[in-house]
Amino acid sequence: MNTVMTILMALIALTVIVPIVMYYGTGKRKGRECLLMNAVSFFSVIGLGMICMLGGGVSALAAGEEAGLTVGEGLKFIGAALSTGLSGVGGGIAVSSAASAAIGAMSENEKIMGKTLIFVALAEGIALYGLVISFMILNA
Repeated sequence: MNTVMTILMALIALTVIVPIVMYYGTGKRKGRECLLMNAVSFFSVIGLGMICMLGGGVSALAAGEEAGLTVGEGLKFIGAALSTGLSGVGGGIAVSSAASAAIGAMSENEKIMGKTLIFVALAEGIALYGLVISFMILNA
């Protein structure tokens, strides 16, 4: 484990040193490329380090078996999370476009406020439907 840590520390140092040397070696012309190289390489090395450090832990399947969960129940939780999360994202996208259109329409005519609120509320309903579906999945 000490050799892995030594290699990771050396790689982290290289992710900082190499872009700086490249930046000054090119006469400070490629600043964006060097910064991008620095960020991508640094975070990839940190991610690799996290995988190496946490890779020897308990697997999810073993932890689930100890808790008394089956694969089907785990998939049920994943399905509920996906239905809630994706419907929330879709509802947010729908509300953003409907609300901006409603504000634009109300700036021209203030009498249509009730009609515009209906469209915004319909867009919010998408997220609520996803939440209802996730409760149905969890209680099945």
